[in-house]
Amino acid sequence: MSGERVVERVESAVYTVPTDGPEADGTLAWDSTTLVLATVRCGDVTGLGYTYAPAAAAQVIDDLLAGVVTGAGVLDVPYLNESMRRAVRNAGLPGIAAQAVSAVDIALWDAKARLLGLPLVHLIGAARDDVPVYGSGGLTTYDDRQQDRQLRGWVEEEGIPRVKIKIGESWGQREQRDRRRVARARATIGETADLYVDANGGYGAKQAVRVAAALADEGVTWFEEPVSSDHLGTLAALRARITPDLAAGEYGYTLPYFARMLAAGAVDCLQADVTRCGGITVWLRVAALVQAHGLDISGHCAPHAHAAATVPNLRHLEWFHDHVRVERLLFGGVLDPRGRRPCRRPGRSARPGTHPRRRASTPVPIGVTTAHRVPPERGEAAGGGGRRARGGPSHRVRHGDGAAVRGRRRRPVTSPRPPARRPAPGCVRSEPTGLGGDRACAAGRRRSHGT
Repeated sequence: MSGERVVERVESAVYTVPTDGPEADGTLAWDSTTLVLATVRCGDVTGLGYTYAPAAAAQVIDDLLAGVVTGAGVLDVPYLNESMRRAVRNAGLPGIAAQAVSAVDIALWDAKARLLGLPLVHLIGAARDDVPVYGSGGLTTYDDRQQDRQLRGWVEEEGIPRVKIKIGESWGQREQRDRRRVARARATIGETADLYVDANGGYGAKQAVRVAAALADEGVTWFEEPVSSDHLGTLAALRARITPDLAAGEYGYTLPYFARMLAAGAVDCLQADVTRCGGITVWLRVAALVQAHGLDISGHCAPHAHAAATVPNLRHLEWFHDHVRVERLLFGGVLDPRGRRPCRRPGRSARPGTHPRRRASTPVPIGVTTAHRVPPERGEAAGGGGRRARGGPSHRVRHGDGAAVRGRRRRPVTSPRPPARRPAPGCVRSEPTGLGGDRACAAGRRRSHGT
Protein backbone atom coordinates (compact mmCIF):
# COMPACT_ATOMS: atom_id res chain seq x y z
CA MET A 1 0.00 0.00 0.00
CA SER A 2 1.21 3.50 -0.73
CA GLY A 3 1.49 5.47 2.48
CA GLU A 4 3.28 8.67 1.52
CA ARG A 5 0.16 10.83 1.39
CA VAL A 6 -2.77 9.99 3.61
CA VAL A 7 -6.32 11.23 3.93
CA GLU A 8 -6.31 13.73 6.78
CA ARG A 9 -9.95 14.67 6.89
CA VAL A 10 -13.34 13.72 5.43
CA GLU A 11 -16.27 16.15 5.35
CA SER A 12 -19.82 16.02 4.08
CA ALA A 13 -22.45 18.62 3.26
CA VAL A 14 -26.05 18.46 2.10
CA TYR A 15 -27.69 20.88 -0.37
CA THR A 16 -31.43 20.71 -1.02
CA VAL A 17 -32.60 22.74 -4.00
CA PRO A 18 -36.31 23.31 -4.74
CA THR A 19 -37.31 22.43 -8.29
CA ASP A 20 -38.28 25.18 -10.71
CA GLY A 21 -41.83 23.81 -10.86
CA PRO A 22 -43.88 20.68 -10.09
CA GLU A 23 -42.02 17.63 -11.41
CA ALA A 24 -42.94 14.00 -11.96
CA ASP A 25 -42.22 11.02 -14.16
CA GLY A 26 -44.28 7.89 -14.68
CA THR A 27 -44.01 6.60 -11.11
CA LEU A 28 -42.80 9.41 -8.83
CA ALA A 29 -43.31 13.12 -8.09
CA TRP A 30 -40.90 15.49 -6.32
CA ASP A 31 -40.45 19.16 -5.46
CA SER A 32 -36.74 19.34 -4.57
CA THR A 33 -33.41 17.71 -5.38
CA THR A 34 -30.80 16.90 -2.74
CA LEU A 35 -27.06 16.77 -3.44
CA VAL A 36 -24.75 15.21 -0.84
CA LEU A 37 -21.19 16.49 -1.16
CA ALA A 38 -18.11 14.59 0.10
CA THR A 39 -14.79 16.34 0.63
CA VAL A 40 -11.47 14.56 1.15
CA ARG A 41 -8.51 16.59 2.41
CA CYS A 42 -4.89 15.57 2.03
CA GLY A 43 -2.45 18.32 2.94
CA ASP A 44 -3.13 21.30 0.71
CA VAL A 45 -5.08 19.14 -1.75
CA THR A 46 -8.86 18.81 -1.61
CA GLY A 47 -10.91 16.26 -3.52
CA LEU A 48 -14.66 16.59 -4.08
CA GLY A 49 -17.32 14.03 -4.91
CA TYR A 50 -21.09 14.02 -4.73
CA THR A 51 -24.22 11.96 -5.09
CA TYR A 52 -27.90 12.73 -5.52
CA ALA A 53 -29.32 11.05 -2.45
CA PRO A 54 -31.27 11.73 0.75
CA ALA A 55 -29.44 13.62 3.47
CA ALA A 56 -29.03 10.31 5.29
CA ALA A 57 -26.16 9.53 2.90
CA ALA A 58 -24.13 12.23 4.67
CA GLN A 59 -24.75 10.44 7.96
CA VAL A 60 -23.34 7.26 6.40
CA ILE A 61 -20.25 9.17 5.28
CA ASP A 62 -19.74 10.59 8.78
CA ASP A 63 -20.50 7.50 10.84
CA LEU A 64 -19.37 4.58 8.68
CA LEU A 65 -16.97 5.74 5.98
CA ALA A 66 -14.91 8.65 7.29
CA GLY A 67 -13.18 6.56 9.92
CA VAL A 68 -12.26 3.95 7.32
CA VAL A 69 -10.76 6.46 4.90
CA THR A 70 -9.06 8.86 7.33
CA GLY A 71 -5.40 7.98 7.79
CA ALA A 72 -5.26 5.69 4.76
CA GLY A 73 -3.14 6.19 1.65
CA VAL A 74 -5.04 8.47 -0.69
CA LEU A 75 -3.54 6.91 -3.83
CA ASP A 76 -5.02 3.49 -3.14
CA VAL A 77 -8.56 4.27 -4.24
CA PRO A 78 -9.65 0.71 -5.18
CA TYR A 79 -8.44 -0.52 -1.78
CA LEU A 80 -10.38 2.23 0.00
CA ASN A 81 -13.46 1.51 -2.11
CA GLU A 82 -13.41 -2.11 -1.01
CA SER A 83 -12.83 -1.08 2.61
CA MET A 84 -15.83 1.26 2.50
CA ARG A 85 -18.04 -1.40 0.96
CA ARG A 86 -17.11 -3.81 3.75
CA ALA A 87 -17.73 -1.15 6.38
CA VAL A 88 -21.38 -0.79 5.37
CA ARG A 89 -22.10 -4.53 5.35
CA ASN A 90 -24.54 -4.47 8.26
CA ALA A 91 -26.14 -1.24 7.07
CA GLY A 92 -26.85 -2.82 3.68
CA LEU A 93 -24.82 -1.78 0.66
CA PRO A 94 -27.54 -1.30 -2.00
CA GLY A 95 -29.21 2.09 -1.76
CA ILE A 96 -28.12 4.98 0.43
CA ALA A 97 -24.92 3.32 1.61
CA ALA A 98 -23.76 2.73 -1.97
CA GLN A 99 -24.51 6.36 -2.79
CA ALA A 100 -22.38 7.49 0.14
CA VAL A 101 -19.55 5.19 -0.97
CA SER A 102 -19.86 6.64 -4.47
CA ALA A 103 -19.48 10.23 -3.28
CA VAL A 104 -16.36 9.46 -1.26
CA ASP A 105 -14.87 7.33 -4.04
CA ILE A 106 -15.24 10.18 -6.54
CA ALA A 107 -13.65 12.57 -4.04
CA LEU A 108 -10.71 10.17 -3.59
CA TRP A 109 -10.13 9.96 -7.35
CA ASP A 110 -10.24 13.74 -7.50
CA ALA A 111 -7.66 14.07 -4.71
CA LYS A 112 -5.42 11.43 -6.28
CA ALA A 113 -5.41 13.12 -9.67
CA ARG A 114 -4.61 16.50 -8.13
CA LEU A 115 -1.80 15.07 -6.01
CA LEU A 116 -0.24 13.54 -9.12
CA GLY A 117 -0.77 16.70 -11.15
CA LEU A 118 -2.87 14.97 -13.81
CA PRO A 119 -6.37 15.26 -15.21
CA LEU A 120 -8.26 12.09 -14.29
CA VAL A 121 -8.76 11.25 -17.95
CA HIS A 122 -4.96 11.05 -18.31
CA LEU A 123 -4.51 9.24 -15.03
CA ILE A 124 -6.83 6.46 -16.22
CA GLY A 125 -6.19 6.87 -19.94
CA ALA A 126 -8.44 8.46 -22.57
CA ALA A 127 -10.46 6.39 -25.01
CA ARG A 128 -12.14 9.36 -26.73
CA ASP A 129 -12.04 13.14 -27.06
CA ASP A 130 -15.69 14.14 -27.01
CA VAL A 131 -18.44 12.69 -24.83
CA PRO A 132 -21.92 12.60 -26.44
CA VAL A 133 -24.81 13.76 -24.27
CA TYR A 134 -28.59 13.66 -24.60
CA GLY A 135 -31.01 16.20 -23.21
CA SER A 136 -33.21 14.57 -20.58
CA GLY A 137 -36.37 16.00 -19.05
CA GLY A 138 -39.77 16.24 -20.73
CA LEU A 139 -41.43 15.59 -17.40
CA THR A 140 -45.03 14.37 -17.24
CA THR A 141 -46.03 17.54 -15.37
CA TYR A 142 -45.06 19.73 -18.33
CA ASP A 143 -47.72 21.21 -20.56
CA ASP A 144 -47.17 21.41 -24.31
CA ARG A 145 -45.54 24.82 -24.12
CA GLN A 146 -43.05 23.77 -21.43
CA GLN A 147 -42.12 20.60 -23.27
CA ASP A 148 -41.67 22.43 -26.58
CA ARG A 149 -39.50 25.11 -25.02
CA GLN A 150 -37.22 22.61 -23.30
CA LEU A 151 -36.77 20.39 -26.35
CA ARG A 152 -36.10 23.33 -28.65
CA GLY A 153 -33.59 24.65 -26.17
CA TRP A 154 -31.58 21.44 -26.35
CA VAL A 155 -31.80 20.85 -30.07
CA GLU A 156 -31.73 24.39 -31.47
CA GLU A 157 -29.86 26.41 -28.85
CA GLU A 158 -27.45 23.88 -27.33
CA GLY A 159 -26.97 21.71 -30.41
CA ILE A 160 -27.81 18.41 -28.69
CA PRO A 161 -29.04 16.02 -31.41
CA ARG A 162 -30.78 13.57 -29.05
CA VAL A 163 -33.45 14.20 -26.39
CA LYS A 164 -35.59 12.21 -23.97
CA ILE A 165 -39.03 12.73 -22.43
CA LYS A 166 -40.86 10.91 -19.64
CA ILE A 167 -43.86 8.72 -20.35
CA GLY A 168 -45.79 6.06 -18.43
CA GLU A 169 -47.68 8.82 -16.61
CA SER A 170 -49.55 7.75 -13.47
CA TRP A 171 -48.23 4.21 -13.69
CA GLY A 172 -49.36 3.86 -17.29
CA GLN A 173 -52.91 5.08 -16.73
CA ARG A 174 -52.62 7.97 -19.22
CA GLU A 175 -51.38 6.09 -22.24
CA GLN A 176 -53.16 8.29 -24.77
CA ARG A 177 -51.54 11.40 -23.35
CA ASP A 178 -48.17 9.60 -23.45
CA ARG A 179 -48.63 8.91 -27.15
CA ARG A 180 -49.75 12.44 -27.89
CA ARG A 181 -46.75 13.91 -26.06
CA VAL A 182 -44.36 11.66 -27.99
CA ALA A 183 -45.91 12.73 -31.29
CA ARG A 184 -45.64 16.38 -30.29
CA ALA A 185 -42.02 15.91 -29.23
CA ARG A 186 -41.20 14.47 -32.65
CA ALA A 187 -42.88 17.41 -34.35
CA THR A 188 -40.90 19.82 -32.15
CA ILE A 189 -37.41 18.39 -32.74
CA GLY A 190 -37.89 17.39 -36.38
CA GLU A 191 -36.83 14.23 -38.14
CA THR A 192 -33.06 14.52 -37.75
CA ALA A 193 -32.78 14.49 -33.93
CA ASP A 194 -33.00 11.23 -32.00
CA LEU A 195 -36.03 10.85 -29.73
CA TYR A 196 -35.84 8.78 -26.53
CA VAL A 197 -38.49 7.93 -23.91
CA ASP A 198 -38.36 6.75 -20.30
CA ALA A 199 -41.32 5.08 -18.60
CA ASN A 200 -39.59 4.59 -15.23
CA GLY A 201 -41.16 1.15 -14.95
CA GLY A 202 -44.68 2.52 -15.28
CA TYR A 203 -46.14 0.03 -17.77
CA GLY A 204 -47.21 -3.56 -17.62
CA ALA A 205 -45.57 -6.00 -20.03
CA LYS A 206 -48.30 -6.18 -22.69
CA GLN A 207 -49.02 -2.48 -22.43
CA ALA A 208 -45.32 -1.80 -23.03
CA VAL A 209 -45.45 -3.86 -26.24
CA ARG A 210 -48.44 -1.85 -27.50
CA VAL A 211 -46.80 1.46 -26.62
CA ALA A 212 -43.52 0.39 -28.24
CA ALA A 213 -45.29 -0.13 -31.56
CA ALA A 214 -46.57 3.45 -31.45
CA LEU A 215 -43.12 4.68 -30.44
CA ALA A 216 -41.56 2.99 -33.44
CA ASP A 217 -43.97 4.87 -35.70
CA GLU A 218 -42.57 8.13 -34.29
CA GLY A 219 -38.99 7.03 -34.83
CA VAL A 220 -38.23 6.55 -31.12
CA THR A 221 -34.93 4.65 -30.83
CA TRP A 222 -34.57 4.35 -27.03
CA PHE A 223 -37.16 2.90 -24.64
CA GLU A 224 -35.93 3.15 -21.07
CA GLU A 225 -37.33 0.91 -18.35
CA PRO A 226 -40.69 0.14 -19.95
CA VAL A 227 -41.37 -2.15 -16.99
CA SER A 228 -39.65 -2.35 -13.63
CA SER A 229 -35.98 -3.30 -13.87
CA ASP A 230 -36.60 -5.70 -10.99
CA HIS A 231 -38.11 -8.09 -13.55
CA LEU A 232 -35.17 -9.03 -15.75
CA GLY A 233 -36.99 -11.86 -17.51
CA THR A 234 -39.78 -9.51 -18.55
CA LEU A 235 -37.28 -6.96 -19.81
CA ALA A 236 -35.55 -9.65 -21.87
CA ALA A 237 -38.86 -10.79 -23.36
CA LEU A 238 -39.77 -7.20 -24.24
CA ARG A 239 -36.36 -6.58 -25.77
CA ALA A 240 -36.99 -9.41 -28.22
CA ARG A 241 -40.36 -7.97 -29.28
CA ILE A 242 -39.85 -4.22 -29.62
CA THR A 243 -38.03 -2.06 -32.16
CA PRO A 244 -36.42 0.66 -29.98
CA ASP A 245 -33.32 -0.19 -27.99
CA LEU A 246 -34.27 -1.22 -24.48
CA ALA A 247 -32.26 0.46 -21.71
CA ALA A 248 -32.14 -0.04 -17.94
CA GLY A 249 -29.71 -0.24 -15.04
CA GLU A 250 -29.88 3.13 -13.30
CA TYR A 251 -30.82 1.46 -10.00
CA GLY A 252 -27.74 -0.74 -9.94
CA TYR A 253 -25.74 -0.39 -6.72
CA THR A 254 -23.43 -3.41 -6.98
CA LEU A 255 -21.43 -5.11 -9.72
CA PRO A 256 -23.35 -8.41 -9.41
CA TYR A 257 -26.60 -6.54 -10.17
CA PHE A 258 -25.25 -5.51 -13.56
CA ALA A 259 -23.86 -8.99 -14.18
CA ARG A 260 -27.32 -10.48 -13.65
CA MET A 261 -28.93 -7.92 -15.95
CA LEU A 262 -26.45 -8.70 -18.72
CA ALA A 263 -26.71 -12.45 -18.23
CA ALA A 264 -30.49 -12.20 -18.60
CA GLY A 265 -30.14 -10.44 -21.96
CA ALA A 266 -32.35 -7.68 -20.57
CA VAL A 267 -30.90 -4.61 -22.29
CA ASP A 268 -29.52 -3.29 -25.56
CA CYS A 269 -27.68 -0.54 -23.71
CA LEU A 270 -26.90 -0.70 -20.00
CA GLN A 271 -27.17 2.39 -17.81
CA ALA A 272 -24.99 2.91 -14.76
CA ASP A 273 -24.92 5.90 -12.43
CA VAL A 274 -21.46 6.77 -11.12
CA THR A 275 -23.04 8.41 -8.05
CA ARG A 276 -24.95 5.23 -7.15
CA CYS A 277 -23.01 2.18 -8.26
CA GLY A 278 -19.93 2.70 -6.08
CA GLY A 279 -18.21 5.64 -7.70
CA ILE A 280 -15.68 5.81 -10.50
CA THR A 281 -13.97 2.63 -9.29
CA VAL A 282 -17.04 0.47 -9.83
CA TRP A 283 -18.40 2.39 -12.82
CA LEU A 284 -15.26 1.53 -14.80
CA ARG A 285 -15.70 -2.13 -13.87
CA VAL A 286 -19.31 -2.03 -15.01
CA ALA A 287 -18.22 -0.55 -18.34
CA ALA A 288 -15.72 -3.37 -18.83
CA LEU A 289 -18.37 -5.96 -17.96
CA VAL A 290 -20.73 -4.41 -20.49
CA GLN A 291 -18.04 -4.37 -23.16
CA ALA A 292 -17.40 -8.07 -22.57
CA HIS A 293 -21.04 -8.64 -23.60
CA GLY A 294 -20.61 -6.60 -26.77
CA LEU A 295 -22.86 -3.77 -25.58
CA ASP A 296 -22.64 -0.04 -24.89
CA ILE A 297 -22.87 1.72 -21.55
CA SER A 298 -24.71 4.98 -20.94
CA GLY A 299 -23.93 7.21 -17.97
CA HIS A 300 -27.09 7.90 -16.00
CA CYS A 301 -27.75 11.49 -14.93
CA ALA A 302 -24.67 12.95 -13.21
CA PRO A 303 -22.44 14.01 -16.13
CA HIS A 304 -18.96 12.82 -15.08
CA ALA A 305 -17.20 13.39 -18.38
CA HIS A 306 -13.67 12.46 -17.28
CA ALA A 307 -14.66 8.91 -16.37
CA ALA A 308 -16.87 8.59 -19.44
CA ALA A 309 -14.00 9.64 -21.70
CA THR A 310 -11.95 6.65 -20.56
CA VAL A 311 -14.24 3.86 -21.81
CA PRO A 312 -14.42 2.82 -25.47
CA ASN A 313 -17.98 1.48 -25.34
CA LEU A 314 -19.65 4.65 -24.08
CA ARG A 315 -22.83 5.55 -25.95
CA HIS A 316 -23.58 8.83 -24.16
CA LEU A 317 -24.18 10.66 -20.89
CA GLU A 318 -27.56 11.84 -19.67
CA TRP A 319 -27.89 15.64 -19.51
CA PHE A 320 -30.74 15.62 -16.96
CA HIS A 321 -32.56 18.90 -16.45
CA ASP A 322 -32.71 18.75 -12.64
CA HIS A 323 -29.08 17.82 -12.11
CA VAL A 324 -27.69 20.23 -14.67
CA ARG A 325 -29.69 23.00 -12.99
CA VAL A 326 -28.46 22.06 -9.50
CA GLU A 327 -24.84 21.89 -10.62
CA ARG A 328 -25.07 25.27 -12.31
CA LEU A 329 -26.45 26.71 -9.07
CA LEU A 330 -23.85 25.19 -6.77
CA PHE A 331 -20.71 25.01 -8.91
CA GLY A 332 -18.83 27.34 -11.21
CA GLY A 333 -17.55 26.48 -14.68
CA VAL A 334 -19.93 23.60 -15.35
CA LEU A 335 -19.99 21.84 -18.70
CA ASP A 336 -22.06 23.33 -21.46
CA PRO A 337 -22.54 21.60 -24.83
CA ARG A 338 -22.52 24.99 -26.52
CA GLY A 339 -18.95 25.51 -25.34
CA ARG A 340 -19.73 28.84 -23.68
CA ARG A 341 -18.04 27.69 -20.50
CA PRO A 342 -14.62 26.04 -20.18
CA CYS A 343 -15.18 22.67 -21.91
CA ARG A 344 -11.89 21.66 -23.44
CA ARG A 345 -10.78 18.24 -24.53
CA PRO A 346 -9.52 16.04 -21.70
CA GLY A 347 -5.90 16.82 -20.94
CA ARG A 348 -5.55 19.89 -23.18
CA SER A 349 -4.67 21.91 -20.09
CA ALA A 350 -1.86 20.99 -17.72
CA ARG A 351 -4.08 21.68 -14.72
CA PRO A 352 -4.57 18.56 -12.59
CA GLY A 353 -7.70 17.10 -11.08
CA THR A 354 -11.02 15.54 -11.79
CA HIS A 355 -13.83 17.45 -10.17
CA PRO A 356 -15.52 20.67 -9.02
CA ARG A 357 -13.70 23.17 -6.85
CA ARG A 358 -15.05 24.69 -3.66
CA ARG A 359 -14.78 28.48 -3.60
CA ALA A 360 -15.10 29.80 -0.04
CA SER A 361 -16.16 33.23 -1.23
CA THR A 362 -18.96 31.94 -3.43
CA PRO A 363 -22.37 32.42 -1.78
CA VAL A 364 -25.03 29.74 -1.87
CA PRO A 365 -27.96 30.70 -4.12
CA ILE A 366 -31.23 31.87 -2.69
CA GLY A 367 -33.58 29.00 -1.89
CA VAL A 368 -30.85 26.38 -1.35
CA THR A 369 -30.94 24.78 2.07
CA THR A 370 -27.71 23.45 3.57
CA ALA A 371 -27.47 20.80 6.23
CA HIS A 372 -24.42 20.03 8.31
CA ARG A 373 -23.16 18.32 11.42
CA VAL A 374 -19.92 19.79 12.74
CA PRO A 375 -18.28 18.32 15.87
CA PRO A 376 -18.66 20.92 18.65
CA GLU A 377 -14.98 20.88 19.46
CA ARG A 378 -14.11 21.84 15.90
CA GLY A 379 -16.50 24.78 15.56
CA GLU A 380 -16.31 24.57 11.76
CA ALA A 381 -16.85 27.99 10.21
CA ALA A 382 -19.56 28.58 7.65
CA GLY A 383 -18.37 30.15 4.44
CA GLY A 384 -15.43 31.82 6.18
CA GLY A 385 -17.82 33.70 8.44
CA GLY A 386 -16.21 32.51 11.65
CA ARG A 387 -19.45 31.54 13.41
CA ARG A 388 -19.38 28.25 15.24
CA ALA A 389 -21.76 25.40 14.63
CA ARG A 390 -25.10 25.85 16.26
CA GLY A 391 -26.06 23.07 18.63
CA GLY A 392 -29.04 22.44 20.86
CA PRO A 393 -32.61 22.11 19.70
CA SER A 394 -33.58 22.06 16.06
CA HIS A 395 -34.46 25.38 14.48
CA ARG A 396 -36.40 26.51 11.48
CA VAL A 397 -35.23 26.98 7.94
CA ARG A 398 -37.03 27.88 4.76
CA HIS A 399 -36.87 26.39 1.32
CA GLY A 400 -37.05 28.55 -1.80
CA ASP A 401 -40.84 28.36 -1.93
CA GLY A 402 -41.03 29.93 1.52
CA ALA A 403 -42.40 26.83 3.24
CA ALA A 404 -40.84 26.49 6.69
CA VAL A 405 -39.42 23.10 7.61
CA ARG A 406 -37.65 21.74 10.65
CA GLY A 407 -34.24 20.18 10.72
CA ARG A 408 -31.50 19.77 13.28
CA ARG A 409 -28.52 22.05 12.66
CA ARG A 410 -29.91 23.46 9.45
CA ARG A 411 -29.57 27.10 8.53
CA PRO A 412 -31.27 29.07 5.75
CA VAL A 413 -29.09 30.55 3.02
CA THR A 414 -30.05 33.92 1.65
CA SER A 415 -26.98 34.98 -0.34
CA PRO A 416 -27.47 36.00 -3.97
CA ARG A 417 -26.69 33.58 -6.79
CA PRO A 418 -23.15 33.88 -8.23
CA PRO A 419 -22.78 35.11 -11.80
CA ALA A 420 -22.97 32.54 -14.33
CA ARG A 421 -13.76 25.90 -27.42
CA ARG A 422 -16.74 24.65 -28.47
CA PRO A 423 -17.11 20.82 -28.57
CA ALA A 424 -18.80 18.87 -31.33
CA PRO A 425 -22.59 19.37 -31.46
CA GLY A 426 -24.28 17.41 -28.71
CA CYS A 427 -21.00 16.58 -26.96
CA VAL A 428 -19.11 17.89 -23.98
CA ARG A 429 -15.39 17.80 -23.47
CA SER A 430 -14.32 16.92 -19.97
CA GLU A 431 -12.57 19.85 -18.37
CA PRO A 432 -9.05 18.90 -17.35
CA THR A 433 -9.54 20.37 -13.90
CA GLY A 434 -12.75 18.54 -13.15
CA LEU A 435 -15.13 15.81 -14.21
CA GLY A 436 -17.70 18.44 -14.99
CA GLY A 437 -15.40 21.37 -15.38
CA ASP A 438 -13.39 23.63 -13.11
CA ARG A 439 -16.31 24.05 -10.76
CA ALA A 440 -16.28 25.99 -7.55
CA CYS A 441 -18.63 24.64 -4.94
CA ALA A 442 -20.83 27.12 -3.16
CA ALA A 443 -19.76 27.84 0.38
CA GLY A 444 -21.79 26.23 3.10
CA ARG A 445 -21.64 24.59 6.49
CA ARG A 446 -19.87 21.22 6.32
CA ARG A 447 -19.87 17.93 8.16
CA SER A 448 -16.34 16.97 9.05
CA HIS A 449 -14.37 13.98 10.27
CA GLY A 450 -10.67 13.47 10.65
CA THR A 451 -7.63 15.29 11.87
